[in-house]
Amino acid sequence: MKAVDAAHPHKGMITLSIMLATIMQALDTTIANVALPHMQGSLQASQDQITWVLTSYIVAAAIALPITGWLCAQWGRRRVFIVSVIGFTAASALCGLAGSLGTIVAARLLQGIFGAALVPLSQAVLLDINPPHKVGQAMAIWGAGIMVGPILGPLLGGWLTENFDWRWVFFINVPVGAFALWGIVRYLPENKPAAAPLDVFGFVTLSVAIGALQMFLDRGELEDWFDSWEIRLEAAACVCALALFTVHTATVRGPSFLNRALLTDRNFIAGSFLGFVVGIVLYGTMALLPTMLQSLMGYPVVYTGEVTAPRGIGTMIAMVVVGRLVQRVDLRLIMATGFALTAAALWQMTRVTLQTDSTLFVVSGFVQGLGIGFTFVPLSAAAFATLAPHLRNEGTPMFSLLRNIGGSVGISMVQVMLSRGTAQAHEQIAATVHLGNHGLQDLPPGLGVDSPIGLAALYAEVTRQASLIAYVNDFWMMMALALLAMPLLALIRIARREAPGRSPDVPH
Repeated sequence: MKAVDAAHPHKGMITLSIMLATIMQALDTTIANVALPHMQGSLQASQDQITWVLTSYIVAAAIALPITGWLCAQWGRRRVFIVSVIGFTAASALCGLAGSLGTIVAARLLQGIFGAALVPLSQAVLLDINPPHKVGQAMAIWGAGIMVGPILGPLLGGWLTENFDWRWVFFINVPVGAFALWGIVRYLPENKPAAAPLDVFGFVTLSVAIGALQMFLDRGELEDWFDSWEIRLEAAACVCALALFTVHTATVRGPSFLNRALLTDRNFIAGSFLGFVVGIVLYGTMALLPTMLQSLMGYPVVYTGEVTAPRGIGTMIAMVVVGRLVQRVDLRLIMATGFALTAAALWQMTRVTLQTDSTLFVVSGFVQGLGIGFTFVPLSAAAFATLAPHLRNEGTPMFSLLRNIGGSVGISMVQVMLSRGTAQAHEQIAATVHLGNHGLQDLPPGLGVDSPIGLAALYAEVTRQASLIAYVNDFWMMMALALLAMPLLALIRIARREAPGRSPDVPH
């Protein structure tokens, strides 16, 4: 422990600097969502066009993320970190200054490209500068930064948009990025693993597969899925490119773009897959709740943020607790508790009615936040517990990539189920709205099925009830997924506890 601390005398400032950069990037994955309607009017864009503000960022980040490890090997982790922070901060300023749709989409592309490396690099740095017995606390800090984005992004974005202007959603990154850059330049030591030649074919095929997949998931609902030629082409491109990448990685002589040594570590593979599942549940649920509260329950944007904020509080509390438990309690037991709490919170959401007050949403969100914290921190620690240190620069981007893809899959899943479930429930309920329904014959004059006003009111109510049924079914699906993930924890191997300053024993 003393040797590690002596090697990194400015560990506190390093942690603060890299986490500011991480939080800045994590916020931008969701902070712009609530400002889209204001951007649409200001930039004179259609509904279809304005969604490219989100799509461009997601696709660019997904494509740039896997190459992080190779860039670190070529130029060093410190230099890549510095360039990423400068590029992301400058691109944020360009987003705020944008006067046209094309300009902001181009700036968001740059944001995605430069910001992709920040999350995995911060994780790799924290793993390196902390001794093994403090990895749990380090991952708690890192996990808190990652969770701040999707949890508090909509709240901060709504507040800035309502009280200032949508441009401040991006301008707020400038002072944060400047301070993070100062700390990284001043305190972060260099780390440059042995360089290897770039597997160009592997990089291109993986990039095409990821980019096509993200486009497919992000635009599928908007383009009515396989009824659109665009979506069919994206699906075909993803499948073909992924098949080529898989065959190439398995057969290429020499280094492959995906380091095959990563595939031999069972903890890393199992942890990455569970991270994918956590991404589905976390981002899927977070995509449901704000739209439900605003469109179905009639909550204003700012109040919606206040109601969902307790999820973040629960996550922060859980991460502080788990950071102290990681070296004392079996990680699988902690993660099982997290999945159980998440499932319990989602079960609470299946009890929602149109008359439910905000208390249920606050309590459920807090419990789910606890579940996320109890799951994410030990999962991050377990995934890298047995991975060789020289593989961290390559392993952390892949871990983050699978979590991000899981989030995209989760968002698309709940949107598809919500759309189709609403249409199906609407058809079933509407079939009962007719003159022969005795329950409708006691309505006041002018409000029954025999008047245009009555029909309009009944149609609106049928739509509300159908939407509620679809939302509840989505919550049931997310709950089932959380429960089904629990048996997969048996794939995780837990290392024997080691004394401070000693190397960990071989996992069992």
